[in-house]
Amino acid sequence: MQVKSIHRFAKISAFKAREVTRAIQGMPATDALDLLRFTPKKAAGLILKTLKSAIANAENNNQLNSGDLVVKEAVVGEGPTLKRFQPKARGSAGPIRKRTSHISVTLTDEIEIVRRSDKPKSKKSSNTKPSAKNKASVAQVTATTPTEDSAKAADIKE
Repeated sequence: MQVKSIHRFAKISAFKAREVTRAIQGMPATDALDLLRFTPKKAAGLILKTLKSAIANAENNNQLNSGDLVVKEAVVGEGPTLKRFQPKARGSAGPIRKRTSHISVTLTDEIEIVRRSDKPKSKKSSNTKPSAKNKASVAQVTATTPTEDSAKAADIKE
């Protein structure tokens, strides 16, 4: 089941907020909360608020467990722009654009949660060739040691 929460008219540029939403997409909801709490950006606080609202919607309206939820998508769209003007030199005016955005977070319990520790570790294939460094070390090991050479020389002299 999918659960959605929207924060409309957030006073931040959509470009700045998208950077944070890219980081939480596909993450378990609890991990996304932890990540957003420690992200030092204004957008992180706004997205955190929206994510908490989506989790509350899932628990109260649909009786879902918050531990099973995954962030399916986190989208930031542009909202209306407030246009203001700043007085400039010689009677001119410079435009100021106060941008807003709409933050939307969708959670689902249909995606299986996979963490790094749960993933199977990949094994190196045994068909790989040793590098030049490894070949040199193998050659040194197979050669006779200096003590064996001196013992052979002592046997020959006697």
